[in-house]
Amino acid sequence: MNLRDRVEAILRAWNAHEVSRGLTPVIDFDCAPTTDEPDPADRLTTYRALAALRPEATGPVAARLDADLAYLGALLGERLPLAQYIRATQGCGAAGWPADYVNARADQARTAIADLGITWGPHTNTELRQLEGRLDPAEAPDAIRQAAQELEPAVRAATGTTAPYELSIEAAEVDAYWAYWLDGAGTRVRLRLNLRNAEFTQTGARQFALHEVLGHGLQSASLTAQAATEDVPWVRLLSVHAPHQVALEGLAQAFPLFITPDDKILMARVRLDHYAQLVRAEVHQALNDGLSVLACADHMRASIPWWDSATIAGYLTDRGADPQLRTYMWAYPAGLDWFTALSHADARVIEEVLHAAYRAPLTPTDLTRLWPDGPSIGGPGGPLRLRQPPVP
Repeated sequence: MNLRDRVEAILRAWNAHEVSRGLTPVIDFDCAPTTDEPDPADRLTTYRALAALRPEATGPVAARLDADLAYLGALLGERLPLAQYIRATQGCGAAGWPADYVNARADQARTAIADLGITWGPHTNTELRQLEGRLDPAEAPDAIRQAAQELEPAVRAATGTTAPYELSIEAAEVDAYWAYWLDGAGTRVRLRLNLRNAEFTQTGARQFALHEVLGHGLQSASLTAQAATEDVPWVRLLSVHAPHQVALEGLAQAFPLFITPDDKILMARVRLDHYAQLVRAEVHQALNDGLSVLACADHMRASIPWWDSATIAGYLTDRGADPQLRTYMWAYPAGLDWFTALSHADARVIEEVLHAAYRAPLTPTDLTRLWPDGPSIGGPGGPLRLRQPPVP
């Protein structure tokens, strides 16, 4: 058994342990499914086994082992400084973005919203959802399927994939940050809709068809197809704490910029999401730099006036206290910012990156190699200045 396969066997045993305890699975998508049932291995046993293999590892396997060891260490009580933790797990920097840059993205979002006749304030999201065309939750699965069918030819043309996939959609009610979640194995893709958090609209159906179904789902099925035709060097088990997540979440969020650039409402949503992710990144940094919860909460309320206290509390908890989300949540701003910049690059570069992304799980190092002129992944750095909400 080669080193990659030995690592995969250990990860499957660790995943079985987490699942058996009713905790979050380690494996989010299995690109080399097997019918074998592994014996569960606890976290410390897994850590020792992976650490023993690390001296033998190079390339993609070494990067994956570093991520697994850092994440396991966090689960076991270790708390690395944010920059070190993000570098080991997501494979990129955590310098963040200067206030001037964040303000420029805010201006871009405000302009996109204003062009739709929507005001900036406590009711911005409500007004935008109304314009997007609200859907009853019972209508959402069919709307997402239809949108995926309509957009699939364009995504396949942009990425060059011919891989098949089988989609199932399930409803869930979970007290968690996510509204939509995709997982699966091989060609089988499962999309879960969290009815507790999700708001369903016609535009949202298109956005999440691109993000979840044709982004994560078709992409994962394409990686499965690639792994079936060659002895790939990368670990064939996708996990959100690993360094491919920046590319996976970045492209999924930014897909409308490449596939539906003439959809004015969806473009406004992407511009707004870009700004909101940068605000979340500011608080991610601030919390981990030791700033107070109230200062961070006030900053979020001043930056995004339609976020209520419950929403803000969730964002703070995710980025400060949860070992998985402390790494995974950084993939969203880091990835979206890089792929937003890529949408303005030369068409040849765009084609090369999108095709590569559907053939291997790309790391930030891979993205930089494909586009050396792109921005610094994770931000160029700059002074962190928190805003204060206006006095009522």
